[in-house]
Amino acid sequence: MPPLRSTGADRDAEGPEYAGDYRLQACLGSGGMGVVHLAASASGLRLAVKVVHARYAEDPEFRARFRQEVAAARRVSGAFTAPVVDADPDAVRPWMATLYVPGPTLADQVKRNGPLSPAELRRLTAGLAEALRDIHRAGVVHRDLKPSNVLLTDTGPKVIDFGISRPVDSDLHTETGKLIGSPPFMAPEQFQRPREVGPAADVFALGSVLVHAATGHGPFDSDSPYIVAYQVVHDEPDLTDVPEELAPLVARCLAKNPAERPTPGEIMSALLPPSYEAEAFIPAQRRRPTLPESEPGGCPAWDADTRVRATTVAPPRRRLRIRPRLTAALVAVLALTGAGLYGALSTPAKSGPEAPARPDEVATAFAGWRTPLQERGPTAAPACAHGGGALYCVARGVGIARLDPVTGQVRWSRTTPIDSETPTAPALLADGLVGAAAPTGPLRAYDAGGGTPGWSAGETGSAPELYRPAGTAVVLSDGRGGLRALDSRSGKELWRHGLTGFSVPRLGAYDAPSGLLAVSETSADGSSTRVGTVRPRTGEVVWQRSLDGELAPLGRTGDGALVLADHYQDPLIDGLVLVGPDGSADSVRRLALPHRIDVRGVAVRGAVVHILDANGHLTAFDTAASKGRVLWELETGAGNVSVPVLGGDDRLYFSVQDGRLLAVNTARGALIGQTRPRLRNGRLGYAPMVPEPQVAGDRVFGTAPDGSVFAVDAREPESW
Repeated sequence: MPPLRSTGADRDAEGPEYAGDYRLQACLGSGGMGVVHLAASASGLRLAVKVVHARYAEDPEFRARFRQEVAAARRVSGAFTAPVVDADPDAVRPWMATLYVPGPTLADQVKRNGPLSPAELRRLTAGLAEALRDIHRAGVVHRDLKPSNVLLTDTGPKVIDFGISRPVDSDLHTETGKLIGSPPFMAPEQFQRPREVGPAADVFALGSVLVHAATGHGPFDSDSPYIVAYQVVHDEPDLTDVPEELAPLVARCLAKNPAERPTPGEIMSALLPPSYEAEAFIPAQRRRPTLPESEPGGCPAWDADTRVRATTVAPPRRRLRIRPRLTAALVAVLALTGAGLYGALSTPAKSGPEAPARPDEVATAFAGWRTPLQERGPTAAPACAHGGGALYCVARGVGIARLDPVTGQVRWSRTTPIDSETPTAPALLADGLVGAAAPTGPLRAYDAGGGTPGWSAGETGSAPELYRPAGTAVVLSDGRGGLRALDSRSGKELWRHGLTGFSVPRLGAYDAPSGLLAVSETSADGSSTRVGTVRPRTGEVVWQRSLDGELAPLGRTGDGALVLADHYQDPLIDGLVLVGPDGSADSVRRLALPHRIDVRGVAVRGAVVHILDANGHLTAFDTAASKGRVLWELETGAGNVSVPVLGGDDRLYFSVQDGRLLAVNTARGALIGQTRPRLRNGRLGYAPMVPEPQVAGDRVFGTAPDGSVFAVDAREPESW
């Protein structure tokens, strides 16, 4: 590791140039525990790197605690925190690198703009409750939740600095001689029984944070930490000016007895459903500030309550790289706008963008487009499928539509009774048909060319596990063990029966090269799973095998091996099981993952399985190695994501709940581009599942909660 340099008589004036392999750039803040710097990883990922003060680096007790907390922080997902990217607690100066998270702290927001509105406060309450639930599930107690440790982002609040105690935050000391937490936001038991502090202390801190957000001051207020400590233990909180609708819940959080406080889950339940419709915080673009000059090698010491504010240096604006010969074409098409599907229902030729790009322009550059499919009523991101040179999308409360992938123009649309929070993508059927289904209605087929209604299957809903297009057939399940298959073109029934060896099989992925459909069934006690493959046209079981564990088919490798998730505890998986194409016993391989993953979806290229968890953490796992091996891991910081989709040129794409589309280079494990959030009226609605993007050559199609479908150039993700 490069040396950590020092200047000046005071050792804490030391200004390291590196932390591990990370070159430290701008100083973001300095506080009692250490200094936070802006840095970048080799792939360009922006990081906030905290370097511990030298005087604590020499304290064995502090080093041990720092090491434990880094390990605990790694277990917490990145949906609600600034995730740990790298750390070295054993370095000469211990350090930890977390993902740089744009957005002001709650302390800054209240100080500059005053208390939050009731809608913003509900959103904050729900977001922090979710964050604490996630942190506590990982076995971590924050112990220092306060306004300066809450970042406000367009995807909801993020909690930073969890689990890392601050030895000099106050002159007040515990029996160990070091205070754990910040007095205005500490629970009574942190003063009285510091060794018995549990998750309920974080709930108390949440109550104090909410009072601060609603009023600009805490429920216990004094300039003296000793007086604050007395008030926390003995006095009733001051809830003046806290909105009436939230005051009872906040009061419960501030109960003196930890057992009387609600859990994070109970807080979320108390807020449903309005909290998910509350206005999301959209941070304004901020210029890079001019940092105060410091002594050579030093760092400006900011206010102690904002010392870890890793958000005051805005990311540099990315330059849009435009080939000179394409400049005129891009200027001409960047101004295109879309019209809604409602107009398309009567005059489809006028929907979507007004001017299509010329063929010669499309061949060299794709400027993108955006078409709103739903502009009224409760919105949800449309779900789309690409095939046969067309894009088909289902929108909530509207129906199914065919879009031109070049211009975004709506070619035809048909109303269907779809009113799901997350519409299911259309089913691409054989012989020029496309299917769509309502949550509890039939699967309906439409002619892909003109949208003429065709056959319908009236016994199924749109849950993905209830029907599966499979070559020239569609296999349907009633969810109770009954299966049948229809001819994709005519809708004629091919067969109807159960599968030998299965009671209530679950439909898995269809593998076009082999023409086989995977099925599985887990035992009632979850100890074993029967897996197999079926010929969709006949219902013949080709092979089946009983395997230990609760398994679920994920896909197939390039050599035809079936990949299954090995569940540790739903939804967490801790391994993969591979079964050869013939299903033989000697073809079964079990591979352990490096850690348990709350898997959202996988994308398989060759022998590499790309696993995306629900919080945006991406793992590339090579199954060709005898025991499997991790090629790379990437923390994107995105929460509530879609299933990942592979594209050309070592690209992988996935969508985020706020409408962003992210691009990853799978060769390097680097985030190489993302679109802006696309919220409707600045609101972020709750979606249990996010529709996956679609890839077609040099174009990627995404959808957003503003009810729109959009397209971007897959060749230039850095300019999105």
